[in-house]
Amino acid sequence: MVVDLLLIGLGITLEPFPLIAFLLILSSEKGTRKGLAFVLGWLACLIVVIAAVVLLTGGQPPAPATAPSTAVLAIKLALGVVLILYAVRQWRRMGRPRKTPAWMGRLDQLSAWTAAGLAAFLQPWTLVAAGAATVSQAKLSSVGEYLVLVLFCLLATSSFLYLELSAAFRPASAEALIRKLRTWLDTHQDQVIVVISLLLGFWLAGKSIYLLVT
Repeated sequence: MVVDLLLIGLGITLEPFPLIAFLLILSSEKGTRKGLAFVLGWLACLIVVIAAVVLLTGGQPPAPATAPSTAVLAIKLALGVVLILYAVRQWRRMGRPRKTPAWMGRLDQLSAWTAAGLAAFLQPWTLVAAGAATVSQAKLSSVGEYLVLVLFCLLATSSFLYLELSAAFRPASAEALIRKLRTWLDTHQDQVIVVISLLLGFWLAGKSIYLLVT
């Protein structure tokens, strides 16, 4: 569970599109306050999903070689295939002009509540679903295992937390960092998506196939 959640958490926090949106929010009027709302909304969304899974499973994984266990593996396999297909699609579209969503031009008028809602909307739900499926396979019988879930949520929020704290306590250096990161992501967004999607897609699909046939 730990390795899977580590990889999925890294994939979530490094997803370019929500990261670009967050950078634009920080650059807008009262960006630090709206950025904090975004971070809290993002983190709350992850906590709700993980808490719901734990409540449903009771912290007990389905028994091996049973229908529920097979169904979870099939879901993770399907999610892996979706990520691989998404990576192939992005690879084929690489270099094409990208249309900027209209709402990105209205971030100055964004309220803190709307920023929090936007965080939930921009979650990479395929990866979040993979994280939820992984948690459903976990046996949670100690404080350390619950701590892993907390760390997963924090890891999946870490890039936003770092940028928010930088903007709050080191605004001058944060402004320069935001500009550099936006410029880099504008030219490397597709490559990052392809790498993240392929790595996690093959990991999820390959591991699920192995467990299904053994």
